[in-house]
Amino acid sequence: MDYWMDEGLGGLGVDETALVSALGRWRREPEKRAQFRRGFPGFFSSSAGAGIERCEDEYLLHLKAEFARFKDAAVLWAMHPWERDARWAHHVLHKAHPPHILVEVACTRTADDLLGARRAYQALYHRSLEEDVAYRVRDANASLLLGLVSAYRYEGARVNEDLATEEAKALAAAVRAAPAAATKLVQNEQVVRVLVTRSKPQLGATFRVYMELHGKPLEEELPAEPCLREAVRCLDSPPKYFSEVIHRAFSDDADRQAKAALTRVLVSRADTDMEDIKDAYTRQYGTKLADAVAKNTHGHYKEALLAIIGK
Repeated sequence: MDYWMDEGLGGLGVDETALVSALGRWRREPEKRAQFRRGFPGFFSSSAGAGIERCEDEYLLHLKAEFARFKDAAVLWAMHPWERDARWAHHVLHKAHPPHILVEVACTRTADDLLGARRAYQALYHRSLEEDVAYRVRDANASLLLGLVSAYRYEGARVNEDLATEEAKALAAAVRAAPAAATKLVQNEQVVRVLVTRSKPQLGATFRVYMELHGKPLEEELPAEPCLREAVRCLDSPPKYFSEVIHRAFSDDADRQAKAALTRVLVSRADTDMEDIKDAYTRQYGTKLADAVAKNTHGHYKEALLAIIGK
């Protein structure tokens, strides 16, 4: 079967060069195109009444998404980071998507960048990010998400070890009490207070003490609390978190949102902690991030991502 379909659409993006080559080779050869359609029953189905191989709607959506990846990467790269984050947050809140992107923005940006995103949100949508979160998030995650997007954390290096021990024990008590509680752990005021107010170095110390006391990281105690678990992972080690998000985009069963995360992560982290993400990816998966991207993407999209990563 022709290369551009076997390989050029087998990952993320489109191999434009292979596609153009196929267009030239199949010029004035409609039977070749008919053979091509018959060779991909998942994308084309026989319509006996009409005498055609009908293009499936799902395939059209797939092609649209794959051709759009390079455009999306270029547009997002050109945007101011604050506007980019504001648009992502608005999309999550107004399209009823899972809140992980909102958690990601709130927990992995600096205090000034998160404040800048809130300002951009007001300029773009004539209301605050905080009021949209308060109005639109109606589930158990509401207090946590509102606290995270409203935060302006201390960014110095000072850590209070006694406080880290105290709050690690408080988190452990809340985790132990959660199965019998009337509400979810994400609604526990003590847990929310710690996660939305403490500096990232202070939280790092708290998570370390938790691990020392209980033999496992806090995130592993939260399988039934995805939003809370995401916040802990983002606050604890953004490079590790982002490397996992990237790797998930390459999996065979990745859904549309998981694939879109590849562009989001690489574009948004290009000027911040990309080198740390590359190191984390190699440690976790035993291969270079650039090699994984080259293997799983195509065409201009691949070249753009490799340029962003920096080989």
